[in-house]
Parts: sequence; structure tokens; C-alpha cells
Amino acid sequence: MSDQVTRSAAEPFAARAALPWLVGAGVYALVLALGPHLLNDPDTYSHIAVGRWIIAHRAVPASDPFSFSMHGQPWVAFEWLSEILYAVIYALSGWAGVVVLAAAAIALAVGLLMRFLLREVPPTPALLLVAAAVVLLAPHMLARPHVLTLPVMVIWAAALVSCMDRRAPPPYWALPLLVLWANLHGSVVLALGLIGPAGLEALLNEKRSEWPRVLSRWLPFTALAVAACCLTPYGPEPLLIPLTTLGLGHALNWIAEWRPQDFGRFGAFEFLLLAGIFALSRGVTLPPVRALVVLGLIHFALAQVRNADLLAMLAPLYLAAPLARQFGTPTEADAAGPALGLSVTAVVPMVLGLMIAATGLALSRDVRPAQHSTPEAAVANAGLAKAGPVLNDYAFGGYLIFAGIPTFIDGRGELYGGSFIERYNRDVVLADLRDFLALLDEYKFGATLLSPQTPAVALLDRLPGWQRVYSDDVAVVHKRIEHDPEKWEPILRKDHAQTKN
Repeated sequence: MSDQVTRSAAEPFAARAALPWLVGAGVYALVLALGPHLLNDPDTYSHIAVGRWIIAHRAVPASDPFSFSMHGQPWVAFEWLSEILYAVIYALSGWAGVVVLAAAAIALAVGLLMRFLLREVPPTPALLLVAAAVVLLAPHMLARPHVLTLPVMVIWAAALVSCMDRRAPPPYWALPLLVLWANLHGSVVLALGLIGPAGLEALLNEKRSEWPRVLSRWLPFTALAVAACCLTPYGPEPLLIPLTTLGLGHALNWIAEWRPQDFGRFGAFEFLLLAGIFALSRGVTLPPVRALVVLGLIHFALAQVRNADLLAMLAPLYLAAPLARQFGTPTEADAAGPALGLSVTAVVPMVLGLMIAATGLALSRDVRPAQHSTPEAAVANAGLAKAGPVLNDYAFGGYLIFAGIPTFIDGRGELYGGSFIERYNRDVVLADLRDFLALLDEYKFGATLLSPQTPAVALLDRLPGWQRVYSDDVAVVHKRIEHDPEKWEPILRKDHAQTKN
């Protein structure tokens, strides 16, 4: 009888331990099913190309080797380790392998998030939080370096939050994670930012007489964390990359993922934001430090679309303990509910089998990057490799790097700078005729490779000395047939007259 009681009491805990495996496997299968979506970003091309360059040269680049407009300028490949991983996987198994690697990283991060949440809250609210996180994460689920850092980010943040929950000393065991993070992606400065709330809450939880003891714990930990972030081929330079990117100013508004959230139409982000506000209004109170963290994450997510990832993966960790006080501990909630009838021993083989089957199916599929960023036919049929300097569409920069053709512009905003990006958009996207002609003359372009919807295409169609040589649904190619700026004067006078009228 006692054995039966013991087994019954253990079943809820076994079911709860199995849930992260099931959630991770489910997300992995879901993301693989959406495989082509992960290749929907032109920078995936360039990340693989950078990884191939590093492998071939057995060194990280110190200057730009890929463009002609910035060739030789100082450049930090701050995602070098991720780029090597993508390049190796691509060499071994093509685009399908790239999708599998990205999907595995996303699934691992979500599974870890579920595991950490279950320490504080019952399965049902934990599943709701994870589901919301996946929805917020979905638009930025792309085969790029940032997804490889998601598991590291979750572990690091969870370690700090655990210290806050349990008033424990700093997690020195987690410091090696920062070395990995710093070499995978430039967002490692966020890891340092998360130390502040943990240390501040530790201070607020103690009397002032105990503050020297608290500081003696957290200050050395912070110093070691900074040192760990500097263990890269570039030293501390990757820590400055986010500041350099934010320094692009208004130019960021031209880059989709850096734009603010669009509330012009009702979407998933707005729904979850309103749902979260409603839930918190039902009596869940947050300690001041955690409230500031959540507000900060909301601000970042509102300011730039790409930062919804941070809100998705970090906010649940800071909310878990307050939610536990609202809904009860996992032990109480699970004891009151029915068990799932599953154990880790039974689930692990099932999950591994599902993942192996999903991986095999994914590797057998013919997946390719999105056509809108792949001007492969235009490059091949128009002979752009020998056309001289090419004025390319921003979205085509990644593919040109991948194809070995020097770019005028690509996704490395920190290399080009705000004024360069703004000039490109003013001349090419807004089609400022006089500036556009000056741009053509300054860089001596031999050809242009632009999206059919780009306004500059219409200018080139009527510009003397330029001829459309190729067009399809993806790209239009013009080539220079002569260089005589004097023939541009009638067009300039006509444009000036129309503008004046």
C-alpha cells in the first residue's frame, strides 16, 4: 500500500520533468515544418560566406573583404563562431542542414525555458507563458547567429533569476557561458546588463549594514563577467557593436527588423501585450526591480521589432516567482491535478525518436532561401561577375557576398554607417534624381541589380547611357553602355521643372 502511495505521489513530478522534453520536441518539429521560413533573410547567405572565408583563411577578418565601397575598412566579424557553424553545416548537408541547426537551437531554448519555469509555476501557466514566447519569437525565427545564442541566453538569465529567487550568491559556474555567447553573437552586452538587476535586488533584500558583504559578492563576479566577454579574437570590441549599431540613428528606420512595432493593424504582439497587462492587473504584484526589468524589455520590444525575442525569452523568467505566489507552487498545483501518466524514462526515447524522424524528413526536403533575396538567375544571365562595380539592392547584398561578387551595400550596417545607408535610401529607394546621378558618377558603376519595385529602376529605364539587359520577378539588371553626363542635363531640367510645378 505504501509503495502505491509513493508511486502516486511521484507521478506528478515525473510528468512535470517530462514536459520540457515534450515541449522542446514539439517546437523542433513545428519549426522544421516551417523550414523555408527560417531561410527568409538575405543575411543567411552572407553568414555562410563569412564562415567559409574564416575557414579558408584560418583567421578572422580585421577589415572588410566583401564589398567594394568599404573594401579594406576596419570590420569586426563579431558573429564569427556562429558563421563557422553555419558554414560547416551548409558544406555537409546544404540548406536543409542549416534549417536543422537553427531549429535545434530554438527548440533547445524553448525546452530550457519550460524547464526553468516549472521550478516555480505549475504546468498550465508555464505552458501558456511558453506558448506566448513562441508566438513572439516566430517572426524572428531565422537561420542567423542570434538563434544559436538563445539557449545560452536562457541558461544565463535563469541562473541570475534563480539567485534572485533564492537570495543565493552569484552563479560563478555560468561565467564560461559568456565566452561562448561573446563569440556567437554581439548581443553579449545584454548578459552584463542582466547582472545589474540581480545585484540590485540582492542589495534591497538586505539591511544597509549588509551591503558591503553583498557588494563583495557581486562586484568581483561582474568584473569576471566583463573579462569573460572580452575573450574573443577581437578582445572587447564585440561589446561595442550594439552601441555602433544604435549609433546608425535614423538609418535604422530603413531596416525592417530595427523599426518600431507597427500598431497600424492588430497583430500577435499587441494581443499578447494587452493580455499580459490584463493578467498583471488581476492582482499579480512584481517586486520593483523585476517590474523595471519587464518594463525595460517591453520598451526594447516596442522600440525595435527584433527585440521581441528578448521579451519572449526573458520576461517569463522574471515573472515566474511572482506568478507562483499567485497560482501556488508546482507541488501544490500538481498534487491537486491529474498526472499525465508519463515519466522521463518513457518520454526520452519517444522524444529522441520523434526528433530523429523529423530531422531525417527535414534533411530529405529541398529547401532554399526565399526567392525575393536570391537574384541567382539575374546574376548568371547578365554576367554580373564581370560587369564591374555593381549597385545592388540592399536585400541582394547577402547573396552577392555568397556568390563572390563585391557589394555596394549589404546587411552589415555597423560597417557602412548611418550616413551611407541614408544616402543609399535617398538615392535608390526615394529616387532623388540629382543625387542618384551623382552616386552613379562617383562610384563608376558598371551595372545595377535592383528589385523591380525599386523606384530607381524607372530612372535607369529612361537614363541615357544605361540599358536594361535582364529582368524577372526578382531582379532587374541595367548595364552602362556609355558614360556621358552631359546627356543627363535634359532629364535633370525636366525633373527640376516638374518639382518646381
